[in-house]
This record gives sequence, C-alpha cells and structure tokens, in this order.
Amino acid sequence: MLAILDVVMLVLNLYTWVIIASAIFSWLYAFNIVNPSNQFVSMIGQALYSLTEPALRPIRRIMPNMGGLDLSPVVLLIGIFFIQNVIARYVYPNVF
Repeated sequence: MLAILDVVMLVLNLYTWVIIASAIFSWLYAFNIVNPSNQFVSMIGQALYSLTEPALRPIRRIMPNMGGLDLSPVVLLIGIFFIQNVIARYVYPNVF
C-alpha cells in the first residue's frame, strides 16, 4: 500500500511540473518569443496541451471569464496540492 501511495505522490508531483511548463510555454507562445512554425516547438506545445487540457477543460467551463486571464492552472495546482496534503496527513499515517 505504501508503494502505491509513493507512486501516486510522484505522479502528482510530476504533473505539477507539467502544468507549470505548459503555463510557461503558453506565455512564451503568446508573447511570440518562441517560433510557432518550428516543428520541434510545435511538437512540445502539442504534447503539453494534450497532457494538461483534459484536466483544465472542466475547470475552464466552471470558472467565470476573467478577460483573457486563465486561472485554471492555478486552480488545478491548488487541487493537486490539496490532494497531496490529504494523502500526506491522513492516508500515510493510517497505512502502518
């Protein structure tokens, strides 16, 4: 059971970094810092989009329009941190 919880915590931690990378990449793309016609850049952007969009889409539907400001990654990160905190405080101590 402890190994499963360690894997869940690791996956949540890695997904946190994927969300942060996706947000930074979207800023770089929006401010035209990266070349969107470059095939490698396009491939990275598509991979980050396909990894994060299934989790961000339901949050975007619920949240109100903030005038071009997308706060759905922040909401998702808060949710991931909450899940990690619940696992660390309540599930880990009860495993032993």
